[in-house]
Amino acid sequence: MTDINLSDLKAFSAVARHRSFQRAADELGVSRSSLSHAVRAFEQRLGVRLLHRTTRSVATTEIGEALLQRLSPLLLELDATLDEVRHGSENVAGTLRINAGAGAARWLLEHVAPTFLQRHPHVALDIVSEGRLVDIIAEGFDAGVRLAETVPKDLVAVPLGGAIRFIAVASPAYLSAAGAPATPEDLHAHRCIRQRLPSGKRYRWEFSKGPHEVAIDVPGALSLDDSALMVDAAINGLGIAFVPEPFARAALDDGRLELLLEDWSPPFDGLCLYYASWRHVPAPLKAFVAVVREQSGAVIRSS
Repeated sequence: MTDINLSDLKAFSAVARHRSFQRAADELGVSRSSLSHAVRAFEQRLGVRLLHRTTRSVATTEIGEALLQRLSPLLLELDATLDEVRHGSENVAGTLRINAGAGAARWLLEHVAPTFLQRHPHVALDIVSEGRLVDIIAEGFDAGVRLAETVPKDLVAVPLGGAIRFIAVASPAYLSAAGAPATPEDLHAHRCIRQRLPSGKRYRWEFSKGPHEVAIDVPGALSLDDSALMVDAAINGLGIAFVPEPFARAALDDGRLELLLEDWSPPFDGLCLYYASWRHVPAPLKAFVAVVREQSGAVIRSS
């Protein structure tokens, strides 16, 4: 199909990923109207509709979604290859896009980004922080961060900072008034700060002790979707929170919070940086992985 060029493919891919002509136009540095015209002309040359358009939204058709799934890794591979040819394998340059939740993004900013950006000044590091799990290949990311247990088996997973644990915490003032739970089941009689997942569902607090495992749908009038906010709420005496330990560590150390049900909170494999095993790994990602491994080892040794 000699009438299809790289610009056509990149234009469609950007609109399909962003589900928006305006955001895609901003990414590509073109006008919205010219991008809309280019995509429509691309559809006409192919003889198929790739996008459903309304005045308020854009969505891929079934054929369009299938094309996006096949096209995204190919475009990423091509960009990475051209970057290496353009800059040379020894000069790491280009853009590196990472998808991570807010907590993981903070970890990367504290432990990885300073070293990486100092070491590789020609790389633009783009970290997108959101709670939902995304398909990093389809949405144009080089890598993502999620809990190790949720990384698909066909992807490469690089540990970030070692094992972690979720812990229940509350303020001394709350515990003075309500008492401390002795078992996870006791939480049913407490005011808990519940967590809302990106799907809209509420997270069931999971505890284990030896062979015993339990998941509690805790009661509570307050629901939040950010661990840092949950820690703040617990410090303010609004109830018991259940969060990754690093978020509560400072407040535990200075006495603003107290640790509950510790023997029911064993550590487990924590976060991982993950990326596709079947793709060519671009130089910026290779360099980023090297710093992640280096900094993760330092964090583990110091903990």
